[in-house]
Amino acid sequence: MEKEQNQKNEEKANNEIESQDIQDDKKKENEEEATPEDKIKDLEDKLTRTLAEMENQRRRFEKEKDDAFDYGGFSFARETLNLIDNLDRAKQSLENDEKIKNSDALKKTLDHLDIIKKDLITIFKKNNIEEILAVDKKLDPNLHQAMMEIEDENKEPGMIVQEIQKGYMIKDRLLRPSLVAVSKKPENKEEKTTEKAEK
Repeated sequence: MEKEQNQKNEEKANNEIESQDIQDDKKKENEEEATPEDKIKDLEDKLTRTLAEMENQRRRFEKEKDDAFDYGGFSFARETLNLIDNLDRAKQSLENDEKIKNSDALKKTLDHLDIIKKDLITIFKKNNIEEILAVDKKLDPNLHQAMMEIEDENKEPGMIVQEIQKGYMIKDRLLRPSLVAVSKKPENKEEKTTEKAEK
């Protein structure tokens, strides 16, 4: 019984090998039947595709190189914005300190903080980092992040009335959005009382 099974397995394996040989022979015949013109066209097509792929890869590398040059310090620049924020906070804290108010030491310290801040802003401008102007502009969700709404009769809804934290751009990319307060129409007291009555 085992002998019969082994014979069947051997016959199967031989049949598979023969069918594979037949397929290989057919491929060779098809290749031999191709005219030289067909072979040339095939090679030209392969060459064209390879050249196009090389050109695309060259362009992609060129763009990546330009982006790395333009935006390579992106995360460093974002972290550096904290320096300006901290200088502003330090200045505000010193100005509000009752013990040293109106003293010469305070004036000198504030002057030095202003000089440092101006130098930082100059360095930012040299590196294409610009402040986003926000106050009295229409809210742009691509540049601003609304943190709160303030009722204001004099401004149309959606206008920025206060800047909580300055935003910055590096070239055409957003480095940090401006945190802002946006105007909204004041609710009428009559409307509030009618809404409460309905509930």
